Amino acid sequence: MNAIQWVGAGLFTVALVHTFSTKFFERMAHRGPDHAGMWHLLAEVEVVFGFWAMVLIVAMAVLLGRQAATDYLDSRNFTEPMFVFAIMVVAGSRAVLDMARASVNIIARFIPLSGGMAFYFVALAFVPLLGSLITEPAAMTLAALMLRDRIYGSSISTKLKYATLGVLFVNVSIGGTLTSFAAPPVLMVASKWNWDSWYMLGHFGWKAALAVGVNALVTTLIFKKELSRLPRTSQSRSAKLPVWVASLHILFLVGVVVFAHHPAVFMGLFLFFMGFATAYPQFQDRLILREGLLVAFFLAGLVVLGGQQQWWLEPLLRSMDSTTVYFGATALTAVTDNAALTYLGSLVSGLSDEFKHALVAGAVTGGGLTVIANAPNPAGFAILRGHFEDEAIHPIGLLVAALPPTLTAVLAFRLL
Repeated sequence: MNAIQWVGAGLFTVALVHTFSTKFFERMAHRGPDHAGMWHLLAEVEVVFGFWAMVLIVAMAVLLGRQAATDYLDSRNFTEPMFVFAIMVVAGSRAVLDMARASVNIIARFIPLSGGMAFYFVALAFVPLLGSLITEPAAMTLAALMLRDRIYGSSISTKLKYATLGVLFVNVSIGGTLTSFAAPPVLMVASKWNWDSWYMLGHFGWKAALAVGVNALVTTLIFKKELSRLPRTSQSRSAKLPVWVASLHILFLVGVVVFAHHPAVFMGLFLFFMGFATAYPQFQDRLILREGLLVAFFLAGLVVLGGQQQWWLEPLLRSMDSTTVYFGATALTAVTDNAALTYLGSLVSGLSDEFKHALVAGAVTGGGLTVIANAPNPAGFAILRGHFEDEAIHPIGLLVAALPPTLTAVLAFRLL
């Protein structure tokens, strides 16, 4: 073990503590107006890991030299941050959001629940499962935007806000396991372990779908008093878009999803999309570029800092049996990206099928406990946090809210 590994582990720990301390930096901004901008920047949760990743690179340059630092950066794979940025912006466009909203409203009409309960249930059950097709970041973006406009935009209690966020994060994390290509922790192992979409559906997907439905239904019934006062459906306030415009947006979305592992392709499509959006501004609302860039910066920082954690994570995973690894992965996911856990597991040879299943199931089960547990979580965080007090989502509040739906996922994966 060398000095830079200790530095990396230490900075990772500092970054975790920082995510729980954003209120402190907000208070510092009010006390020191001369540098309020810097304090406000450090109070942004999405900035935390990117900031400490830069500190790590500076430390590497000092201890190992500039070439070693740049070589380490070049060795990191930033495809996921780039993809999440592109898919957030495209999925959050007016045409895609209108079509998703219309689909949810149509399904909600057949749900025998009053007021806004039907919409709420479908948004938390159907859209997360849709993530198995359009990828989890896209599903998170669509669900968060719809919930922001219909639920968070109304006068609802703080309890409902946190409960909704907890269920959304957990359901998106487990809802992407119906296929082998949509959930980041599954992608890390699917090819090496020969898990195709039929395998995922038979061993994980149906259990996840059941847990997603239970989580959505139970939360809907618990808060039925508040939700029943909201309108059953909503109409888009904007004019209906021409068919050719809607079709092009769908093609852009599909193209980005299909080439999710080829950044040169999906970023080219994204730039083409931006050109189209600029040429026809009358067919667009505000694109969520700022939110997307912050989320990408967050994930890129996690990639950089996470690359220095293998020395202690891998031996820890090796020391566990299948039962221990399930609950261990669920807990570890809360403090590191779940895709990193499954990736490390894929490097270990001679694992039993039971161990492999437990590792992946545990990684997705704990994906809603914190903002860093699953790659799509920062996207939902960035979209919804403006509707919380002081535009801040408390990490403990999220953890408490995510525990009940996480327990449902535990029961589904361990007992069924």
